[in-house]
Amino acid sequence: MSQSVVIGRRRAAALAGAAVLAAPMVARSQPKWKPEKPITIYNPFAAGGVTDVHMRLLGEAVTKILGQQIIIDVRAGAAGTLAPAMLMNAKPDGQTLAVMSINSLRYPHYQQVNWDPLKDFTYICGLSAYTMGIVVRSDSPWKTFEDMIGSGKKEPEKANFGTSGVGGTGQLMMIEVEQATGAKFTHVPYKGGAEWMQALMGGEIQFIADAAQWAPFVDDGKCRILAFATEQRIERYKDVPTMIERGVNVVGQSPYGLVGPKNMPPEIVEAIYQAFKQAMSEPKVNEYLAKFIQGPWNKNPAEYRAFAEKYYVDVKPLLIKAGLAKA
Repeated sequence: MSQSVVIGRRRAAALAGAAVLAAPMVARSQPKWKPEKPITIYNPFAAGGVTDVHMRLLGEAVTKILGQQIIIDVRAGAAGTLAPAMLMNAKPDGQTLAVMSINSLRYPHYQQVNWDPLKDFTYICGLSAYTMGIVVRSDSPWKTFEDMIGSGKKEPEKANFGTSGVGGTGQLMMIEVEQATGAKFTHVPYKGGAEWMQALMGGEIQFIADAAQWAPFVDDGKCRILAFATEQRIERYKDVPTMIERGVNVVGQSPYGLVGPKNMPPEIVEAIYQAFKQAMSEPKVNEYLAKFIQGPWNKNPAEYRAFAEKYYVDVKPLLIKAGLAKA
């Protein structure tokens, strides 16, 4: 075999190898999906609430990344499930999305709905999670969690508490508290934190059992935290006990994320996920969340769907125990 033939084969092999190595670079250089017009995101909670402001801050960052305006459209109602339900007639083109609260994984167990949380949505990414606790006004006669429980036993249902809706994490949390302690309170549902904070400060309710929209009021000395519904104490309020420490094994789980209509193409899902992932690292976004004891809930599309599938099954026994769902 001549030397020229060997060199020719080696050169051909080298060129072929270079082509293989270059292929991913070529693929990566292909233009990513870009929206053709503004993207609408339905928000399930009231205007001015933590979720609303969080989404608007994320929207500002994503607008710069994707090159189209992000429009946050408030669609509060149905215990926070109305927003994702509006995607049923939307095209899977990435132009219409929704924030899904954990309520959408509970609601179908005890309410008749025209959507299936696992079949009718494309899971895109996790966004954040609410920190749950029990809060009273600073002038409340209750100084401890035990004081509240004692009052609920002595005068059942006399004290009112506010949450963000029927079947939400706050109400489920209190149902567990009542079942564990024998205390009884009266539930008053609201559309969001802005409403129930006003109700608390106005004396319409005696305490809040929900997400930390109350945190700034605590920091200003207007409110007091009796207990957290978390597994461990919160460093920022390290003197406040958890309910678990007080003998009531209750943890309020309440994350939320971004979903789209079913059958969204993978390239669109990936582009939106990457844009929001980048936006979630913005300092001003996380500085805002920190005010309400929140942080990013980092879940990629596969992780978010896996969480939803597991929680949808796991939560049913709790709903049955709470009397909201049938066995």
